[in-house]
Amino acid sequence: MASVMMDVYEEHLDEAAFLWARWEHALVAPEYNIEETAELEKRLLAHLDGLVLGGEPVAKALLKPALESGEAPRHSAALWSLLAEPGLLEPTEVTELLQAAPEDSLAALGRALELNEREEVGTALRPLLKNGSAPLQALTLEVLTFRGELTPDMSMELLNHSDEQVVAAALRGLRPLPREMISRELPRLLADGRTRVQEAAIETGLVSGSRAAWEACRKRVEGRGEVGLGTLLLLALGGEERDIERLVARATSTGADGGALFALGFSGQVLAMETCLELMGQQSLAALAGEAFSAMTGLDLTASYVVQQQEEESLPPLEEDLARDLGPKPENALPIPDREAVTDWWSQARKSFNRGGRYLRGAAFSIDGLLGELERGPMRRRHAHALELAVRSRGTCILPTRAFTEQQYAGLARARATQTQLKASLFSRTLGG
Repeated sequence: MASVMMDVYEEHLDEAAFLWARWEHALVAPEYNIEETAELEKRLLAHLDGLVLGGEPVAKALLKPALESGEAPRHSAALWSLLAEPGLLEPTEVTELLQAAPEDSLAALGRALELNEREEVGTALRPLLKNGSAPLQALTLEVLTFRGELTPDMSMELLNHSDEQVVAAALRGLRPLPREMISRELPRLLADGRTRVQEAAIETGLVSGSRAAWEACRKRVEGRGEVGLGTLLLLALGGEERDIERLVARATSTGADGGALFALGFSGQVLAMETCLELMGQQSLAALAGEAFSAMTGLDLTASYVVQQQEEESLPPLEEDLARDLGPKPENALPIPDREAVTDWWSQARKSFNRGGRYLRGAAFSIDGLLGELERGPMRRRHAHALELAVRSRGTCILPTRAFTEQQYAGLARARATQTQLKASLFSRTLGG
């Protein structure tokens, strides 16, 4: 009988790992919204709860051994279940687990720690800020920030760390910056030669209302070096037409990786729409261009506005296969627009869009529209919308777009309650000194 029951728990673990991977994918997928993600999450939590009910026998026979497997979702599901109830894994054992874990498994373990609600977990992690390796310090900062348990003094102590990943994580934990830090520390960090540090300083500075951070964002995108997606998005979210021209230059340059094109879809400006229509003619960028165009103009890319999907390619040779990441990418689910049909539609719709204006789903940009996208829009785009909400609210509305949906819904309710206090103007008109 005992072996039969253990088979049931093994099935719970297998299903939990499978659904954890699907849920993580849904959080960044264009084909899911928050309601659909919540339904998938219910199934995941049911299997996780089943594992917790197994108590110590299941923890010993299945969950602790699963922490040594090579599967990231299995790591996350097992650790979350072990920490869900006291007695299965002591918080102090968590730090030992993290210190012994290979660096490539830290992210999966970190996700379980972020999503677990036991207060003792955060308390157990804090010593790693002082005595952990750089990757562990960065992970601990990210986990404590996600959990809302990172205090300003914890972050400030690490702003002079030699590792850029640690400094960047410390900066992200300081949103918004204490007022005295905007004038004392931010200029130094904005001028830091390390890419991660400078871009984290730009993001944190903008959330804190710093005009200097906005000018640093503009300057970085205007330069010739590589620019992170977060910085590209920030310029798109609050930029004037001359700023969008910088993004267009990057999106249409030889070897563009799609980051600038993705960002263009959040600018909502006619120049970006016309650029996307042009880029639909390039096979490698057509789907991204269609997604961006649809988000700005409101054109629903279905039926006559999409082309029939081609059959999947045959598998590559094994030696090539080993060098490729064959996991599903969110953009794989995007439809391919029929450029000719979309062009015909645009020839009629163009007159409804004013150059210099900003549009979201075909309507003039507004805070109500922004919150509507967060409430009903595709999960893939909500992270950028949440970033804009954080900037416009000066850090008072931080929506956790990678948390369990109950927490996300609570964040959306708080944002709705404060929407009348938020301005929809360009960042250059709303940022302070």
